[in-house]
Amino acid sequence: MNLLEEIAYRKAELNTRRHFLKKCLSGMGTMALGALAGSSLSSCERTADALGQLRDSANPMNPLPAHFLPKAKRVIYLHMAGAPSQLELFDYKPELQKLHGLDCPPSLLEGKKFAFIQGTPQMLGPQYNFKRYGDCGAYVSDRLPHFSQCVDDVAFLKAMHTDEFNHAPAQLLMQTGSARLGKPSMGSWVTYGLGSENQDLPGFVVLVSGGTTPSAGKSIWGSGFLPTVYQGVQCRSKGDPVLYLSDPKGMSRELRKKSIEAINNINRKQFEEVGDPEIMTRIAQYEMAYKMQMSVPETMDINDEPEYIHKMYGTEPGKASFANNCLLARRLAEKGVRFIQLYHWGWDAHGAAKSEAINHGFKNRCKEVDQPMSALLKDLKQRGLLDDTLVVWGGEFGRTPMRENRGGKEMKFIGRDHHLEAFTMWMAGGGIKPGITYGETDEIGYYGIKDRVHVHDLQATILHQLGLNHEQLTYHFQGRDFRLTDVHGNIVEKILA
Repeated sequence: MNLLEEIAYRKAELNTRRHFLKKCLSGMGTMALGALAGSSLSSCERTADALGQLRDSANPMNPLPAHFLPKAKRVIYLHMAGAPSQLELFDYKPELQKLHGLDCPPSLLEGKKFAFIQGTPQMLGPQYNFKRYGDCGAYVSDRLPHFSQCVDDVAFLKAMHTDEFNHAPAQLLMQTGSARLGKPSMGSWVTYGLGSENQDLPGFVVLVSGGTTPSAGKSIWGSGFLPTVYQGVQCRSKGDPVLYLSDPKGMSRELRKKSIEAINNINRKQFEEVGDPEIMTRIAQYEMAYKMQMSVPETMDINDEPEYIHKMYGTEPGKASFANNCLLARRLAEKGVRFIQLYHWGWDAHGAAKSEAINHGFKNRCKEVDQPMSALLKDLKQRGLLDDTLVVWGGEFGRTPMRENRGGKEMKFIGRDHHLEAFTMWMAGGGIKPGITYGETDEIGYYGIKDRVHVHDLQATILHQLGLNHEQLTYHFQGRDFRLTDVHGNIVEKILA
């Protein structure tokens, strides 16, 4: 009924006196403004970016040439929402173990802001054992036994830092380049800059696990001020892959096709009247939804994978899990999806409850991701996809080398507070040097002391590997050109192959 109602509404818009007069009044102003600005309505049909690339507004997801020769064709971004502790996974600090249980020195507290720590906390040594692995000799804790076998394929960034110490702003900064709402996400920028290789699937797909969405909500895969066709499409590994995608009972495939054609014919007439590019986005989304009714269920059905693949990933078809999402990420990469974003929630290890304690809930999160993310790297590599697929792993910030306390009182369980000065991320494939460690923190993991990498530097590097110049990939909005990295960002040249 919604489709039929919209058809009737659009027909009324084009034929009733009320809408005619309304359009005349607003249209006169638009025409006058356009004449003063020296533009025409037809100019909305094709626009050019900062490098002069023409965009077809009727087909906004058509592939576009990169600014220069890319090393990667697509991105799989594994965001661990809540921020895993680098000190229990990758950044081994034996000196911190020697300080375990001692009062934190005042020099680490004066002038600093923490989410919860008050008074004088105690230092907290590493809670798990570390060993060196691979030819590169990278340290990995015993929480990631599967991943420890993959270290020769990844580049560790040990001195990441950010500007935000609360989850939502830090997630927004990591994924949109700004701690404020309203900016396009990284996946939106990438699909805006490059389009998509597959016209039957969204160019930007989001998969969520861990029980809930990240603290910043769905805004971290939104399109902001970019046309909405570039926003991420959330798919599910349990139930209908995309909500409300299926036809209602009694509607045949042919009837659905005719109804969409009718709606889009009306939309095209409206575009000819007002020239609003968002109307072309609406048309493209209707057409994409129709295609997705066939392509998405087929792509999202992992039942046809061989048994050895299911064992490799630890997948359970029909359930919502990080393992299923990692396998889906590989399938989406094979289909030519440009940006595949996975969020796994539950890493916030304050120690306020058992579920968020480093010695309890944290262990469960590690077990949930270790095998699948390792299988993803191995599977991409054995299929020849890792060479042109950039895989990124990390949280929104790090954790403190002190044990969290609140109101000067020690927490019931072991936990660490938010820390913006230093954390670890890793990257693999897509032209990144394998088997290296870039950056270094001090002897207790508090500050980055060598080769620090800011969030904007990471974003600039990701875009660079896709053949996009982060300073030239811009969109004009509210009187100025915006970009993902704002006025910041330097490519991390030393990690590039």
